[in-house]
Amino acid sequence: MSAHTTAASARTHFSGERGSVTRDRVLSAQTLDRIARFHGEGLPVVSAYLGVEGGADARRALQTRTDSLLHRVRSLVGDRTLDHEARVSLRGDIARIEKVTRTETIARGTLAVFSCSGAQMLEVVQLRRTIRDRIMVDATPWIHPMRAVLDQYSRCCAAVVDRDSARAWELYLGEMRDAGHLDAFTLRNRAYAGWHGLSERRVRNKADELSKRHFREVAAALEHLFRADRYDVLAVGGHAHELPAFLDFLPRRLRDRLAGTFSVDPHTATAATVRAAAESILEPYELDEQRRLVAELLQSAVAGDRTAVGLEPCLWAGAAAAIGTLLVQEGAAAPGVVCEASGWFATSGETCPLCGRATRHTPDVIDELVEAVIDEGGSIHHVRVDTELRGHLTAAWLRFALPPIPEPT
Repeated sequence: MSAHTTAASARTHFSGERGSVTRDRVLSAQTLDRIARFHGEGLPVVSAYLGVEGGADARRALQTRTDSLLHRVRSLVGDRTLDHEARVSLRGDIARIEKVTRTETIARGTLAVFSCSGAQMLEVVQLRRTIRDRIMVDATPWIHPMRAVLDQYSRCCAAVVDRDSARAWELYLGEMRDAGHLDAFTLRNRAYAGWHGLSERRVRNKADELSKRHFREVAAALEHLFRADRYDVLAVGGHAHELPAFLDFLPRRLRDRLAGTFSVDPHTATAATVRAAAESILEPYELDEQRRLVAELLQSAVAGDRTAVGLEPCLWAGAAAAIGTLLVQEGAAAPGVVCEASGWFATSGETCPLCGRATRHTPDVIDELVEAVIDEGGSIHHVRVDTELRGHLTAAWLRFALPPIPEPT
């Protein structure tokens, strides 16, 4: 979807259940917050993650896998231990999810669908990365898999500021959204007519005073957005000669989040020009963050902190559900084995050392590890830059210390 998509065209209207449902197609911080805060209030919420592969048969394959995944929900519809309203809501959820797979524009990645038809809630989010099919029925949306995928992407606030105006854009997952005006106070809101009797110096001093007040209030508005966890990174644009004066008003919290500045005329800036400037700042910032994460983790390992470095240690940590954050070299893959019964992973071994059962060979045990970490609520960071991680493939911060790795048999 382009940066110029209007709010009306960014919504899809569903009807045919009880009333109608409108939901946003553009993934934004507001959409994520809305999903996270939803509660069924006694009604079940169905959360489905549906992987979308490429090719001419992508939709047919998606519908086939979704039909199989919905089997669990269909069994609940017939469960008489659930009250009638809950079963009716689940029946509606099944119909909605099936409709999404028939009508939603699909692209390689993952469709995350959250539905509670009895409460008129439906959210569909397109994730860029393909993850394993999952479904969960609970009182609240199951957002752990989505957050694990999204944690590695920065939500950028691009603020364009001058002495009498301020506007913000949100850049997230390749989409640009106009977040509106930031300034609660502008020079234009002051009546210059009352200044006619003042000397030129006094007028200039008054204008400077109002500019400072404006900058202070814009900085306060930005700080409020960041305190609400709306954004991760800040980029600031404006006239080159005015930017240093505004940056002086940024509190320490925002200075730490400032990725860079860009020169632009706030009165002629368009979403396209702001997006191009913000992306040119965000890309190197995210790569630097990846370098910092790797360096920090490896330093923690040297210091003896709870970490795992290398494929075998990370596989054992994943089997023990001990990984809080996993770093994976982008494009890394390795063959290995998995025990379906115990969840044990390794690069080799015909028998699981934990339960004695036969293992299943997999062409990519790293992918299996990523999926396990997601299931356990951990976060994933795919590292694109060339760092020491390339020689290890994986590294992780752990939730707790691990016992020795069991020997494969």
